[in-house]
Amino acid sequence: MNALARTETPILAGPSQTRRQAARDDRDSARLLPGLLLAAGIAAPAFALRHLPGLSSFSPMIIAIVLGIAFHNLVGTPAAARPGVAFSMRKVLRFAIILLGLQLTASQVAEVGATGIAIIAAALVATFTFTVRLGRLIGVDQKLAELIAAGTSICGASAVIATNMVTKAPDEDVAYAVACVTVFGSIAMFVYPLLPGLLQLGPHAYGLWAGASIHEIAQVVAASFQDGQQAGEFGTVAKLTRVMMLAPVVIALGVAARQRAKSSRAAQSSPAAPMPWFVLGFVAMVGINSLIDIPAEAKAWIVSLTTFLLTMALAAMGLETDIRKLRAKGLRPLFLGLAAFLFIATFSLMLVKLLG
Repeated sequence: MNALARTETPILAGPSQTRRQAARDDRDSARLLPGLLLAAGIAAPAFALRHLPGLSSFSPMIIAIVLGIAFHNLVGTPAAARPGVAFSMRKVLRFAIILLGLQLTASQVAEVGATGIAIIAAALVATFTFTVRLGRLIGVDQKLAELIAAGTSICGASAVIATNMVTKAPDEDVAYAVACVTVFGSIAMFVYPLLPGLLQLGPHAYGLWAGASIHEIAQVVAASFQDGQQAGEFGTVAKLTRVMMLAPVVIALGVAARQRAKSSRAAQSSPAAPMPWFVLGFVAMVGINSLIDIPAEAKAWIVSLTTFLLTMALAAMGLETDIRKLRAKGLRPLFLGLAAFLFIATFSLMLVKLLG
């Protein structure tokens, strides 16, 4: 009889468990809503502000993190919003990075050619390695150095926040790294168009150089199209190819973090760094976009949605950033960002001149 009761109990409790789970889901959704609305409420004006004179060259992601930092330090992030803000920085970000894969196809990568891909990959690896090692030499925290390295060598703010899913650096480190890649990427955006004639670079070579070395996609587009349509189109494709390399870099960093955690005595009581499976989703979306012809209208909508979700994630990052902690970092990370920018610019130019 007791055995029968034990076997029947889970069956009888099923509907009750379902109702309790539904109630918990409702409570979780209600807890997330204030933070999600706040992050979206900052992301929306960031899109609008980029249409103002002087701000059109900045991505809405950059504007959003500035607005988020200003709100947090002048007004204060409400306690009720914190769960939704944290959700935006993690779950929303992962989903946006997966959708980012729909902006690239295998055929676009093929247009760059084997030599172009080799130049982009070599510049990325060399810059990342140089930045991390220089950071160690000048006393910059390893996690912050890795974020600056990722943002400089791959794709600016998007790479910084994607890399942080593995490095787990403080939000102030993320904000500092985003600031570095924004400042020096913006300098490149204005300086690069002055150099093709001086450096004797044709449209193809200049586009490849811009795509292989400038930080943000928007900055590459702005700089490369200054030298004409051909340079602009090739620079954009080269940059998207560089974005594709986000996947192996983040996976490699995840594996390295797991190995460090396993070998550390302090990590015995804490879980190892998670494998960034969302990056595999990014690769899967590239494959889908390569095999399926997505209508232009749908693709434009997806691109806008992806940018908005990334902007929400950066707004959430700003809402967790304390300026006092940023100041405490000092000028050494800024110097590291400058050195990384100069390295990728000169190293990639050398490769373009020799091989491109």
